[in-house]
Formats: sequence, structure tokens, C-alpha cells
Amino acid sequence: QVQLEESGGGLVQAGGSLRLSCVASGRTLSKFAMGWFRQAPGKEREFVAAITWDVGNTIYADSVKDRFTISTDSVKNTVYLQMNSLEPEDTAVYYCNADGRGIAAIPTSSPRFGHWGRGTLVMVSS
Repeated sequence: QVQLEESGGGLVQAGGSLRLSCVASGRTLSKFAMGWFRQAPGKEREFVAAITWDVGNTIYADSVKDRFTISTDSVKNTVYLQMNSLEPEDTAVYYCNADGRGIAAIPTSSPRFGHWGRGTLVMVSS
């Protein structure tokens, strides 16, 4: 079993930055790839970024590439999402995900798969 807890959301002006954190607990975390998803009001949950604990392989959605950076701290069992140059379109609840199927499965995953946190709200004002 894996528990995930997100933090770091808030209100920021367009062009600003935020760093989200996801603290993971549970056994054998190294067997899971980690991802960030987001869900805007009235929209489907969408993939943002994913990373592996071991060698730090990453995948990004095109919409956030070059603006967002995903990283891990294996000592703290924490996954980060550094978000720069934020846009109003980035407003959403951001969710942390742990998926035992591997990083390649994460971009097309759904809430039915893996473990999920409760989310943290990011609001970007224009």
C-alpha cells in the first residue's frame, strides 16, 4: 500500500512559479513510477509529468514541457513539481500518482489505476 500527500498549491499571478511536493509512504516505493496529473473544473484529469525513482527517467505533457520540472528526493520519499511561467490555463487541482506498471503506462493512465493523493489546488490569475 502507498500513501501520497500533496502540498504547495496556492494562488499565483500569471508568469509566477510554484513548487508542489508529494510525500510518499509505504513499502517498496522503488517499484513505483511517480506522476503528476491535474484536473481543471469541468474537464477530465490529464497527465502532466512522470518520473522513475532510480535513474530519474522523465516524461512531460507537451503543454508543460520547458516550463515544469519533475524531480525526486529518495531520502525524503518526495516527488516535486517545479512550475514556472504559470498561465491561467494551468489552474487545476494537481494530483500525485504512484503506478506499479512503470513510467510508460502513466501518461495514458486513469484514476482507476495506481495510488492517488487527495490533490492540491493551484490557481493562476491573469
